Amino acid sequence: MPKQPLLKRFFIWRIKHILEKNFTYILSGLVGLLAGLAAVTLRNITFTIEGVLENLVAFSKNQVYFILPVIGLFLVYLFVKYITKKNVEHAIPSILFKLSKRSGLIERSKIYIPLITAPLTVGFGGSVGLLGPAIASGSAISSNLGRLFHVNQQTRTLLIGCAAAGAISSIFKSPIAAIIFAVEVFSLDLTFASLLPLLIASVSSVLTSYFFLGDDLLFNFNFSDKFEIKDTLFYVVLGIGTGFASIYFTKMYFYILKFFERFKSRRTKFIIGGLAIGVMLYLIPPLYGEGFGFINNLLAGDHLTALGTTPFDDFNDNIWVIIGLLIGITIFKAIAMTTTFAAGGAGGIFIPTMVMGSALGNVVAKIINNLGLGFNVSETNFTLIGMAGLIAGVLHAPLTAIFLIAEITGGYELFIPLMIAVSMSFIIKKNAIDFTIYTKELALKGELLTHDKDQSVLTLMSLDSVIETNFVSLNPNMTLGEMLHKGVAKSARNLFPVIDENLVLVGIILLDDVRDIMFNQSLYGTTFVEDLMHNAPDIIDYKNDSMKKVMAKFQDSNAWNLPVIKDNKYIGFVSKSKLLTAYRRQLINFTKH
Repeated sequence: MPKQPLLKRFFIWRIKHILEKNFTYILSGLVGLLAGLAAVTLRNITFTIEGVLENLVAFSKNQVYFILPVIGLFLVYLFVKYITKKNVEHAIPSILFKLSKRSGLIERSKIYIPLITAPLTVGFGGSVGLLGPAIASGSAISSNLGRLFHVNQQTRTLLIGCAAAGAISSIFKSPIAAIIFAVEVFSLDLTFASLLPLLIASVSSVLTSYFFLGDDLLFNFNFSDKFEIKDTLFYVVLGIGTGFASIYFTKMYFYILKFFERFKSRRTKFIIGGLAIGVMLYLIPPLYGEGFGFINNLLAGDHLTALGTTPFDDFNDNIWVIIGLLIGITIFKAIAMTTTFAAGGAGGIFIPTMVMGSALGNVVAKIINNLGLGFNVSETNFTLIGMAGLIAGVLHAPLTAIFLIAEITGGYELFIPLMIAVSMSFIIKKNAIDFTIYTKELALKGELLTHDKDQSVLTLMSLDSVIETNFVSLNPNMTLGEMLHKGVAKSARNLFPVIDENLVLVGIILLDDVRDIMFNQSLYGTTFVEDLMHNAPDIIDYKNDSMKKVMAKFQDSNAWNLPVIKDNKYIGFVSKSKLLTAYRRQLINFTKH
């Protein structure tokens, strides 16, 4: 039977027998399953590459491993140049853009591209994570699944949130943190209508992970150190430290990307970035790869294994040298990660954030314990809470940070210190920088979906949908008589744009402007349009004005119609009544789901 008729019959059957909300629940479970499979596939491909490389090179004795990330980046460069012919996109910022300006429609190619570029980058030792690519692949699956079953934009957005939750749930086996991440990062409303699909997707995905990977966990340690009230001040200090580290992480990210923008060629970026990564890995080997082994060794109290073989091994008996090396990891993880991106690599920032946070937390604990003042704090606890502090600050996801660490540790013994450090970090970073690595570009353009419902509705609106073009345009050299015969007589509108031969808007004329003279025939040949026209109260720039700015221009000008220009050329008008009607319609659609 042909595919199309079969699908059509299914759609008809589904509409008759399955309620829309129940069908959404079914799709969320399917999305969770597929996102979990994508995450498992991504992880297995990466670990296979790492396993093959470990067999080829004796890492513990041979330090040529620092050239491996360059090889991986070169393979990604070849894949991008000759196969996809598209630049590698940063996963979550790209998804947020698709949600706000592309109705959540994601290309099918985004399903498999992250499954190739990310393992090549991370498997060969690139200093980035796998979570972003897993979310990218899962989101593309959910978007195209929604397109296949003709779901509306709101349901498609929810399914993309389900994919993000599924990816995190699968990788970390932390379903609660996964749900909260989707709510915090994708600005989903935490209502029963969205919570239940997220829960179904998260559970479906974590079960998928258990089925394929068993009880294998990314973090293997025995939690034994409980919170002690005497350490409260130290946790405050750690929270402040992670707050400032989050500011550093974010600013360094954008600084390095801006530095690489001066190089127009992908090849130049690859060469310079590859060399820089090789040097950093030679001096600081723990920067190699995602860094889960590094975190696990710190949690186990084995900082020597965590640091590996370095040029400073002769001084490893001095704890302050160890502290210095850990500070180096804290500083250079953000640099290595961003350089990997700038050189053309694919990956995510979530796990590098955790690595940097674990190093910082461990450093703070070691400094406190070795100051000689008689203090003794748990290095394991500080390592865990350092991770939470960086996640909260860098990603502006404090609840995700708290519940992720709580689920990793298998309990809530650290809930109080987590809340202390996370809140301090989040407040400091939020007050210093009001955006994240994920959201900066969209936030500056006013295109970011947020928990502010009015702002989100305006973001989802399209300027194209409210532009009207049925206006008769006039030339400034027309006489009054020509204007009346060629303009007023042929128009049902009382507004006329005046444009020159280059389609540049030079003014407007209202019917009220000529009402008193339009029957005075003595003026028909002596009065010209340029004598009667005047400036518009304001002008809408098609490319640069967000819908929020358009609304503000109507409010400030008290106008009922404003002209729209694109590349300095007139293209039409927007009326206040049509704009408000479109806003009310979008608000109804947004709030009923």
